[in-house]
Amino acid sequence: MREQNQSHFVGIDIGTSAVRCVVGMIDEKSETGKPSIIGHGSAANNGMRKGIVVHIDDVTEAIHQAVDEAERVSGVHITSATANVNGSHVIGTNSKGVIAISGANREITTEDRLRVEEAATIVKLPPNREIIQVFAKNYHLDGQGNIKDPVGMQGVRLEVDTHILTAATPNLRNLDLALDKAGIRTSHHTVSSLAAAEAVLSRQQREAGTVLIDIGAGTTNLVVIEDAEVQHIAVLPIGSINITNDLAIGLKTDLDIAEMVKLQQATLDSAHNYRKSAITIGKQRLLFNNEEIHMVVEARLEELLEYVDKELKKIGRSRKLPGGVVLVGGTAKLPGLADFVSDKLQLAARIGKLQTIGGLIDKIDDPIYYSAVGLMILDMLLMPSSPAYDQHHNSGGIFGSVESLLRRFKG
Repeated sequence: MREQNQSHFVGIDIGTSAVRCVVGMIDEKSETGKPSIIGHGSAANNGMRKGIVVHIDDVTEAIHQAVDEAERVSGVHITSATANVNGSHVIGTNSKGVIAISGANREITTEDRLRVEEAATIVKLPPNREIIQVFAKNYHLDGQGNIKDPVGMQGVRLEVDTHILTAATPNLRNLDLALDKAGIRTSHHTVSSLAAAEAVLSRQQREAGTVLIDIGAGTTNLVVIEDAEVQHIAVLPIGSINITNDLAIGLKTDLDIAEMVKLQQATLDSAHNYRKSAITIGKQRLLFNNEEIHMVVEARLEELLEYVDKELKKIGRSRKLPGGVVLVGGTAKLPGLADFVSDKLQLAARIGKLQTIGGLIDKIDDPIYYSAVGLMILDMLLMPSSPAYDQHHNSGGIFGSVESLLRRFKG
């Protein structure tokens, strides 16, 4: 195998039920330098609960298997990657930074911009928490607000409103330890929803205001992006496993059978036929009432969307996002979900689709892979020493305000 170098980029999505790895590179034939998928792999993960590592050896093994498969497909030896951090311990909070501008002509420099963003990170945190990302939403210069980039302007007092993403240090360290034991160095951390947004949201959706909801097995990640800036991030401790558990209780059956029922028979389609459905396991044929299945699934997802709406109300965006809702994750494939979400949140809703991307997309053009694809893209965009950085930086990026995202990553 070839050694990994700066022309190859890797994203590893460590989910509650599975680990997915995507390898990409810059398509040299493309004028815009779009990424091209050259490898992918996945493996079942039995070592996490609601996005948190509980059995480190199991997580390590899942990472190793997914990476090994991606290496076989791509022919690239993987030693580093951008990975997600998950779980309800991930919290987004707002903070403000203020600095005075010195110099003869009081002109704002790039160093001043970085300095005011750094000032916003001076917040009191518990000893077991740390900042993993900082997103500047807008700047104020001598009382003038809603400035997107103050560099080159003149003034005396520069302020910035930021959204700071923090995580529990022990959980972050356990995740890095699992990756390290699998032979992977972590280049960057981010949340699944932000990674997926990088892969599926258009420039128009970023500007208008959109909430992306990534419904995974153990957690649901959401990010609100408006004016091409991150406005709010949250991780909810509810996922598709809760639907499986509810079906097992409601249908009085085993968890394995409940999972099959969810995958094969669950739907939110209002025109669904309420006759009985059959599930065949070996020589056994089991019958379940479709109406009962529908009621159980609908109740759990309605509860989830109530939590989502509470997060939107926190920032005054409930029913007020012109870009609507974009859904990703395995649950996004549930029939009728988009219409159900649209009805409950009173916003336009659609299933996410990959933006322009090439290579081996037949396997990864699936909502369950979008976070891993986004992590690979971020791995590419966040490596200043690579040709990919300059190519995307100079072209303005193919997925929106790339430069804005680049300078706001921390750690």
